[in-house]
Amino acid sequence: MAALRRKFGEDYQVVNTNQAPSFATQVKKKRQRFVDKNGRCNVQHGNLGGETSRYLSDLFTTLVDLKWRWNLLIFILTYTIAWLVMASMWWIIAYIRGDLNHGHDSSYTPCVANVYNFPSAFLFFIETEATIGYGYRYITEKCPEGIILFLFQSLLGSIVDAFLIGCMFIKMSQPKKRAETLMFSQDAVISQRDGRLCLMFRVGNLRNSHMVSAQIRCKVIKSRQTPEGEFLPLDQCELDVGFGTGADQLFLVSPLTICHEINPKSPFFDLSQRSLMNEQFEIVVILEGIVETTGMTCQARTSYTEDEVLWGHRFLPVMSLEEGFFRVDYSQFHSTFEVNTPPYSVKEHEEKNSLPSPLSTPTPALAEGHSARRNRVFSVDCINTTVERARQGGTVGRLPSKLQRMSSSGKEDLQRKVLMLGSQHSEKACSTGDLPLKLQRLSSSPSPTAQNRLDLKSLKVGFEPMTQSTGDLYQHSPPSGLSPAPVPLHSPLLSAGGRPEENLPAKLRKMNADR
Repeated sequence: MAALRRKFGEDYQVVNTNQAPSFATQVKKKRQRFVDKNGRCNVQHGNLGGETSRYLSDLFTTLVDLKWRWNLLIFILTYTIAWLVMASMWWIIAYIRGDLNHGHDSSYTPCVANVYNFPSAFLFFIETEATIGYGYRYITEKCPEGIILFLFQSLLGSIVDAFLIGCMFIKMSQPKKRAETLMFSQDAVISQRDGRLCLMFRVGNLRNSHMVSAQIRCKVIKSRQTPEGEFLPLDQCELDVGFGTGADQLFLVSPLTICHEINPKSPFFDLSQRSLMNEQFEIVVILEGIVETTGMTCQARTSYTEDEVLWGHRFLPVMSLEEGFFRVDYSQFHSTFEVNTPPYSVKEHEEKNSLPSPLSTPTPALAEGHSARRNRVFSVDCINTTVERARQGGTVGRLPSKLQRMSSSGKEDLQRKVLMLGSQHSEKACSTGDLPLKLQRLSSSPSPTAQNRLDLKSLKVGFEPMTQSTGDLYQHSPPSGLSPAPVPLHSPLLSAGGRPEENLPAKLRKMNADR
């Protein structure tokens, strides 16, 4: 105990689960268990009606399942009745042949020598059945009915011996008593392990002989009602104790702590410390394995009710290292100590973590502003680099497809204006693919009228907040560090008068008037 205090500190408290409850603690009414702590199932079958004949159809299993007192009674009665019946048959044969009246006549040949009353007939049967063979009583060759009865006696005796001795052997070799040396902790605990809330209990093997292929399973038995209104009494639900990871396969040479992680798939997902006091359920634990000495399958069972589940506890270690071996202290097998455990359920914990934080979450308007600005920011330097590379390489194959068409049609001035002008907020365009659809259609036309329309459109967009438009780039002054693009002398914007709309077709004039 002192070593454990040095290891875990002085702040832990060992809990004795066998203590009687205090007066301050509210004692809950003890309810009926489905499976006792010793593994016995509290289920009785009644009102079978005509189904009782099914037990006789499997007579061997019925005899094996009976209690020992009934087995011994059936064993003694079967042999006693068989002996009396066969002895009576030998006495009847002697009585019919008249051997009883010539018992001491040496000249008379009886069916069975020296059988002249019922006790002598009974002794003859016992000597024959047990193959004792004293040699004083024997069958003569002048008694065919005696020979037939002797053969029938031998066959019937072999059948009775095989049946009754086989039942007794199976009854004695049953591994039910082996399950008594498999221990389960008195209580189950709920605490955190590896950052997760877990339900844990402990199992141990008192014998040095191993349990081969030991496997453990758990069932939660709880009554519930379906959404359709159907009531399911004692509904069984599987409790995962490592089936997917192989943790349910045990190497049971020392006490092991079985762990069930409480997750969204667990039936205890919404179980908290407060709700545990009002719940009604039973956890049935089934440990199966092959007995190493006999090769027979053994099953040990126990159960934990809601009163036997301790919230915020952990099992006390029982293993210690000695010189050359490990020692298991079974006096601390059922002991637990308290640890800090959140009182809320896993469901409440996940809902609490899923709530957004007001300090770390940006507002929707600010997020949309950043997204829109990010989508509208372009780089003139990128376009300048692309144009310089195109000029050095002597080809425009690296430019976008629309700029290539503009360059091939001889619009050098328009291309220079599109590439070199920038917006007031340092928002830059990378290609004419970001221009409005009307400007893209105008720029793809090779006629002089299209050139005039494009220049006029650039003037008319004015101060509209469209940084993707070349008109917006043309109206705003370029940022510092960038020289304004020169306007060619032959541009129709300079050659026209104060009102350049007079030189446009009627359709465009009407469009500008609508704007």
